[in-house]
Amino acid sequence: MNALHDAIVRDPQARKWVMLALALLFLWCLLLALFHFIPQIDIATSRAFFVQATCPDSNAARVCGSFPYGRDALYTFLRKALFYLPAVGAVVLVVALAQALRRHRAERNIRDIENYIASLVTLLLGPYVLVNLILKQVSERPRPYETDLFAGHLPFVPAGSFAGQCEDNCSFISGEAAGAGWLICLIFLLPERLRPVLGPAIIVISFVTSAFRVAFGGHYLSDVLLGWLSSPVLFALTFAVLEIARSWKNQR
Repeated sequence: MNALHDAIVRDPQARKWVMLALALLFLWCLLLALFHFIPQIDIATSRAFFVQATCPDSNAARVCGSFPYGRDALYTFLRKALFYLPAVGAVVLVVALAQALRRHRAERNIRDIENYIASLVTLLLGPYVLVNLILKQVSERPRPYETDLFAGHLPFVPAGSFAGQCEDNCSFISGEAAGAGWLICLIFLLPERLRPVLGPAIIVISFVTSAFRVAFGGHYLSDVLLGWLSSPVLFALTFAVLEIARSWKNQR
């Protein structure tokens, strides 16, 4: 523990990433508590994109309607196109990693290799393992269009509740938003001259991808925000571990 403390205290890069990871994790927990105890935020946001209709059986106790953005051909096409961008980003990283491995083992080149690997590990652990393989399978939270509030048949449950009746590929948290959040992290890896050029486009794409999930009724606002933020949290944690390992290595 003393060695770990020394590595964090003495290395400004390690300290920066640890502090960033802790701050983002605290924000994630704070947002989860907010949406859990004030579920009306989720309901009101989804309701803004829901268009109610008259039920064919004239059942006054039933809610009928749809999320029209989810049926729009243009928006559906854009959503599908944006869905694959994290995979495109991963391919770009793999190509950059392969090129870096072929160069001379300069100190800067080794750091780039480690950064590329850490970023790919974050994509694997975050959107794929944590979100899609674990949380979405065990959370049991129905998607908005599956709930009786929005023409579905399952009861609503707040964010963080595992008492829902969804059986598979559930709403908490959004995998697409997690992938979009990971794209934001790639701005850190861009050469400084490209950040003002590509950075704003990546930010817009990241936000639009996440917004589509709410507008389509596929996720609540909490699913999207917590999914999006989960990737920066894991990214910062991964790089904190990487910087601590570098600090230990330099102290030997």
